[in-house]
Amino acid sequence: MEDFRRTFVRLCKESGTEPQESVLTQLHEARSVASGTGTSTRLDLSGHSLSADTCAVLGRALSNDAALTEVVLSDCMLSEEGAKLLISGLCCNATIRLLDLKGNNLRGSGAEALGKLLVRNKTIRRLVLEWNALGMWDEGFSIFCEGLATNCHLTQLDLRNNQINHQGAAELAMVLKRNSVLQELDLRWNNIGLLGGRALLEGLQQNRTLFRLEMAGNNVPSDTIKALDQAINHNADRLNTLRESRSKTTVLSKEIQILKGEKNRQYMSLMETIDKQRDEMGRSSRNTTLRVGQLQEALNEKKSAVNSLTAKLHMSEAALALSEQKVQSLGEQLTRMQQEKAELKERQARDMQKEVEESTLREAKLHKEVQTVTERNHQLQNKVDELERRCKLQQEHVFELKQELTNNTAELKLRLAQTEERLDMEKRRSKQALVDMDALRQKEVDHVTRHLEDTERALQERILKLEGQRIQLEEELSRVKAAGVTERAHAEEELGKVRAQVRLEEQQNVSSLEEKLRVLRQARDEAQHLCTQQKQNIADLHARLGQHSVEMDTVKRRMDELQQELSGKEQEKVTEVSRVRVELQEQIGHLQAERTAQGGLKEKIAALEREIKVLSSNHREALLDKESEISSLLERLRMREGEIQRMREDEAQRASALQNAILTYVQGSSLGHFSPKK
Repeated sequence: MEDFRRTFVRLCKESGTEPQESVLTQLHEARSVASGTGTSTRLDLSGHSLSADTCAVLGRALSNDAALTEVVLSDCMLSEEGAKLLISGLCCNATIRLLDLKGNNLRGSGAEALGKLLVRNKTIRRLVLEWNALGMWDEGFSIFCEGLATNCHLTQLDLRNNQINHQGAAELAMVLKRNSVLQELDLRWNNIGLLGGRALLEGLQQNRTLFRLEMAGNNVPSDTIKALDQAINHNADRLNTLRESRSKTTVLSKEIQILKGEKNRQYMSLMETIDKQRDEMGRSSRNTTLRVGQLQEALNEKKSAVNSLTAKLHMSEAALALSEQKVQSLGEQLTRMQQEKAELKERQARDMQKEVEESTLREAKLHKEVQTVTERNHQLQNKVDELERRCKLQQEHVFELKQELTNNTAELKLRLAQTEERLDMEKRRSKQALVDMDALRQKEVDHVTRHLEDTERALQERILKLEGQRIQLEEELSRVKAAGVTERAHAEEELGKVRAQVRLEEQQNVSSLEEKLRVLRQARDEAQHLCTQQKQNIADLHARLGQHSVEMDTVKRRMDELQQELSGKEQEKVTEVSRVRVELQEQIGHLQAERTAQGGLKEKIAALEREIKVLSSNHREALLDKESEISSLLERLRMREGEIQRMREDEAQRASALQNAILTYVQGSSLGHFSPKK
């Protein structure tokens, strides 16, 4: 606020106008309040009459101000020019959120200036224009409404007691149709009337954002007010739903981002696994090529068999085409084909049983291999536990050595104290025998130094022994680690081999099943071809029956002349026709039986495909379980290696601490022994 006061005073001096004392006192009071509370973002000049010059200076000051957010100029008795200048300055401001111009008697020019302000300003959210006269001039109010319609930031507008008539209400209705930001509109105590209420109701039919409208004291009928309230309530409900949907969308977007991150992590892990699988596939590609060559040879053999079968079928078709009259022979051939189909079904069932047994045997082998791997891991764990026990024993031994060192140091300190006491007593008793006592003291000191040197040598020997033991343990740990690494590599190789074998077996099973499906489909196609041929035969027989009926008609015409001679012949023809019909019915029955057999074959094919899918899913689940077990074992090995490394570091730190303590003790003992000589 102090900066604003200074700019106000400076602009007054530049323009050659004297600042009003009431404005300065108000700014001074606001500065004191701001100094007491911290910062102030409100400019309140309500009740002070402002001249045109002060309004111009305030407009210039507010145009460049970046601290104020609320400007209250209610009941300031602004003139037309002063209002224009002040509002034109506010057009360039980018921080004010609230503008209060209550009770300033703004009319046409003021309404035009406010319309320009609403067009240019993009920060004002609330505008209070109570107790003005904006509705007296239609042109000015239309300009104001045009600016309000184009504004995209104002949310609250107070137009109480502004003498707005039904024409102004129609202008506001047009604003409501175009504006999609305004949320609260106060039109109390105006002259809107019935026509204005209807116009506002029409405008609200197209508005979706206004959820508060005050219409008291406007001579509007109760039914229109109810309709307006219903429209406002509908908008309020819509806004609530929009807010809820936005909150939900934000929550969902956060969850989606979290899921994206998880998916990216999963994708990276999947890419790593895919790379590993590619490497394994590259290894197994050689075996697959060999297997493909074998399968190709088998396919060639089966193709030759199929070609022979197709040749036989062509021969049978030629025989059928040549011998249309031999229906009985066709029946025999059909029975033979049915027997062959039954044999094929039995062979397929046997093959499927063999494949199921082989798959069970392979699964048992895989379970045995997994059990062996788990037993090896248990052995490794037992070895690691033994090493940990040895490390604990070494730590206890080191602790015992520390205790021995402390005991030796205590004994040496006691001896030194005793020698010092004896020396003091001898000094007091006999000063004459100092030479003898010095000799004795030197002898004692030599004895103590020898004893200390012996103890130091013994300790150094023990330290060397401990270091040798530690080196041996480290070598054993390295050996165990190397053995674990080799065993782990061997286990990984075995797992890779098992995976390759399982994949090869799956591919072999799938290829064999696909070949069987192809054979079944070929048999189905052959049966369909036979059915079509038999249908053609039936059609030919029907045509012959038609010809016979035509002949019968001709015979009936000649019955009058040859009834006695042709009676026997007619009976023979009837018997032949009945026989042909019976044969046709038998052929139709055979065809229906073949259709039912084809339906059973289709169902069996679907069952086989389902079994293939189940087997493949079971193999995949088994592989995933094994991979998870291997990963858990690897993590355990890493944890154990980390613990062993920590134990090594702790042992190294303890050994270094022991060495430092021994060195400090040796230095201190040597200094303590030689200090009395000085």
